[in-house]
Amino acid sequence: MDLWQNLLLAGVGIIAGILNVLAGGGSLILMPTMIFLGMPGATTNGTARVAILGQNVTAIAGFRQKGFSDFRLSFSLALCAIPGTFLGAFLGTKLSGVWFNRVLAVVMLGVLVTMILGERKKKKSKRNPENDVKSLDQNDLEAKDSIDQRRRLTTGHFLMVLVGFYGGFIQAGVGFIIIAIINNVMKLDLLRTNMHKVFIVAIYTVFAIGIFAWEGKIDWITGLFLMAGMSLGGWIGSHLAVSKGDSFIRAVLYTAIVCMSIRLLLM
Repeated sequence: MDLWQNLLLAGVGIIAGILNVLAGGGSLILMPTMIFLGMPGATTNGTARVAILGQNVTAIAGFRQKGFSDFRLSFSLALCAIPGTFLGAFLGTKLSGVWFNRVLAVVMLGVLVTMILGERKKKKSKRNPENDVKSLDQNDLEAKDSIDQRRRLTTGHFLMVLVGFYGGFIQAGVGFIIIAIINNVMKLDLLRTNMHKVFIVAIYTVFAIGIFAWEGKIDWITGLFLMAGMSLGGWIGSHLAVSKGDSFIRAVLYTAIVCMSIRLLLM
């Protein structure tokens, strides 16, 4: 990559970092841009991990600074993801060219549908706030029903193996899968769900980077530019207290995902 391309990607990384905090799906903008600039699919897949690691480490520090951390549970969930990560990352290094573009395009469209459905569900729950409070009370992991609690924890840990495989394989959109598991299966509130999510992604990403680096599928210079951009974007996004513009951000994100997916399928 030339200097201007790395600087451009750093700028896109800032946008992706902000999107990851405000709306989610930043990688769905970042990875196609890297491919459009001429980076091979497998190298794009590996290089993006460097930036993802930086952003999630920054997020972990931010949660801890605000008094939110449960390293014991976060670490046990992350450990379960590691075996799947090795297999997924290895397969990810072998998927390149047209097939990587097609897989990424399909994943992007699938995640887009998930994002839209999730947003509709969120709007519906906002219209019935009393149900949310009731649900949180009933689903608290500190409830007296310890058998049900252990079942949720066991199921959540088992599903992390699949998370590790998907995250190691292609990464894009994995956050939505983790949120679905921790929030819907383990019944943790969204704040703690995101707290665990960034820790899990950071841990398994270290191992994914190792696999991609071993296979020579990481452009370290570009990765460092991306890390700087996404870390800055994550910091900016975490400090944006104004909710106005969220609908606009999502509309732009959805449109960009559709356009980039079509372009990838035609490449």
